[in-house]
Amino acid sequence: MNKTGGRMLKKYLIKILTFLTFFSLTYQAQAESFKIGLSNGWVGSEWRTQMIDEAKEAAAAWAGEGVEIEILVQSANVDVPGQIAHVKNFISQGVDAIIINPNSPTAFDPVFKQAKAKGVLVISTDAEVSSQDAVYVGIDQKGWAAKSAKWLAEQLNGNGKVVAINGFAGHPANQMRVDGYTEVFNQYANIEIIAEVNANWDQAQGQQAMQTLLATYPDINGVWVQDGMAVGAWRAISDAGRDNIIATGEIRRDFFESWKVEGYKTGASVNPPGVMASALNVAVHMMLGKNLKAAATDGVYGNAIYIPIPFVDGTNFDTVYNSMKDEPGYYSYSEALTIADTANYFK
Repeated sequence: MNKTGGRMLKKYLIKILTFLTFFSLTYQAQAESFKIGLSNGWVGSEWRTQMIDEAKEAAAAWAGEGVEIEILVQSANVDVPGQIAHVKNFISQGVDAIIINPNSPTAFDPVFKQAKAKGVLVISTDAEVSSQDAVYVGIDQKGWAAKSAKWLAEQLNGNGKVVAINGFAGHPANQMRVDGYTEVFNQYANIEIIAEVNANWDQAQGQQAMQTLLATYPDINGVWVQDGMAVGAWRAISDAGRDNIIATGEIRRDFFESWKVEGYKTGASVNPPGVMASALNVAVHMMLGKNLKAAATDGVYGNAIYIPIPFVDGTNFDTVYNSMKDEPGYYSYSEALTIADTANYFK
């Protein structure tokens, strides 16, 4: 090879090396990895277990986008101080983001402020929080209750005596739901709420509560009952032969099986376990430096991003039933914002 050819080859190799170096640096710049802590302060239902599982699946899906997510989970029956300890543990472990299903709307303000000072993104889901150092991603719990309450009021033709079976007294999501159905029923002069009880989102307690209500108030016309308890409530109604009562339903597969067999006339708002997965996908976009198209200003605290609330009744029952007929009885119908869906929230 002559000198001219040698110089040309050298230049060519330099260009190739430069390109490969640029490609390597570009790939390294694009490759991202984040550590996310998931805090669940109550494990008293399969819904919460499914919530965590769906969030883990959402994290794994980001690998296809060149983003590696390490998930840390703290899931236990704890009081508010115990869940605050969750958050502090995550901060000390150097997480990039914390996604929390909170046990209080206001108690986390100081610790969320500490998280923000450490550069940790905080997103709550399933229940809103007052802290302006956090963002809420989930359904409007008040709107969730209002949707099914309106359905019940319309089925009653705006007239009747109604009882309500609620979740945990004092839980923020529960209280917003109470506010939601109360506001709707108050719009109907001839609907009277004659009793409200708590059954802690437990199927057996829901059945016992309904049995007691039926014995105490024989003139019940309608029942507004939350997820986790409708299976039990409907069982009590059926056992009592009270097919003249109209009641809301829920989104678990075992309830859908009874709904199909018994031909219930019912309807259910969906609070999908996938809300934490939706929150995680929003969090990753934020950690990638993307900006929201519209600021998170929804909700009672002005820091929420509300996602759609599905509703199931006779019009779409078959579609929903078929989508989960092979799942175990405790499985809840779920929807979640995908990576692509959440990308639409950003510029």
